[in-house]
Amino acid sequence: MSSAVKPNGPEFGYGEDEALLRDIARQLLDEKLPIERLRRLVAADHESVYELGQRPGWDPELWREIVELGWTGLAVPVSCGGAALPLVGIAGIVEEAGRHALPAPLVPTLNASYALRNAGDGALPWLERIASGVSATLAITNAAGSWEPRDCGVAAQLDGVDVVLQGTAHFVQDAFKVGMLVVSARQGDSTLLCVVPPDAPGVTLEQDHIVDLTRDQATVRFDGVRVPAAAIATRDGRTVLERAWPAILATVSADLCGSSEWQLQTTVEYAKQRKQFDRPIGFFQAVKHPLVDAMIAIDRARSLLYHATSLIDADDADALSAARMAKSAASDAGAYMSDRSVQLHGGIGFTWECDVHLYFKRSLHNQALFGDGVHQRRKLADVLIGPLPGARA
Repeated sequence: MSSAVKPNGPEFGYGEDEALLRDIARQLLDEKLPIERLRRLVAADHESVYELGQRPGWDPELWREIVELGWTGLAVPVSCGGAALPLVGIAGIVEEAGRHALPAPLVPTLNASYALRNAGDGALPWLERIASGVSATLAITNAAGSWEPRDCGVAAQLDGVDVVLQGTAHFVQDAFKVGMLVVSARQGDSTLLCVVPPDAPGVTLEQDHIVDLTRDQATVRFDGVRVPAAAIATRDGRTVLERAWPAILATVSADLCGSSEWQLQTTVEYAKQRKQFDRPIGFFQAVKHPLVDAMIAIDRARSLLYHATSLIDADDADALSAARMAKSAASDAGAYMSDRSVQLHGGIGFTWECDVHLYFKRSLHNQALFGDGVHQRRKLADVLIGPLPGARA
């Protein structure tokens, strides 16, 4: 990997300013979203949670405070009213969101911002709206679960200067909370990125039944949805999304690291308090060794995360590979820590009353989101070794 320092330029990395922003985020969420509050929001009644049509709870008032702090504009250029924060700083804030299992559309809004900020002048009005507090999400996935730009499930037909959208976007994150959908749509050999309100005529949101209780997910259908020319952010959506991909992967990795860290700390505290044979269970090697292994896995994932964000901030050619390494490591660490946190809590770890399940489920969702560890390693192998014979380029 090449250095994360530009020649004759500033150093990129995690410094005092980023640590201060992370601490502010932690203080806010510690105060406003303690685990008791999170439980009441998303898991108060286990019988109603899985009823069809029942969406997970969230706190719009907390989200308003987050908007007032400018978090929606973290990745938006200063010229559009945003903070243009380096990704290493954003990652620290998102880690805290993961550590508190924040049920709000922060990560989808950041990911939409990454796409739009590479889209040129056509996206500037929409970036300004995000900076002003309008949340957004990407609607770019087809029915098979592919996030590749060429595989989008929505088609765009030209109608004068406008386009008309027809098709379906799947696995759209927090679609019921946001004010903007950033939609990829095929038009001939091109891929457009369009901005569509979720309540626009012809748009239908169908709630997906997912395991994660801290977010919603939707299948979004477009039936003759008219998009004015001003709402077409770019006609080169494929390139724009490819440029945004490293930042998108890094942001989800940060959420994974945060949720894994909460599980680790919570399980360590439990191991100190729970006694068997007149000793805390943390005394026994069968408990302490897996916890140390989990700590090492999380630290490794975090190290790769901040390496990736530094490369992204430096616009390094190796940024995508570094982001895939971070997502792979964070997904594997999340899977291992989730498994150990449930097992080491003993019988109560399998119950609804144990809060570990909230983080287990959030981690499980993030592991699959935009490709799990196996998927990322396969993509890395294509770069480092070459694609398998006969594989699609």
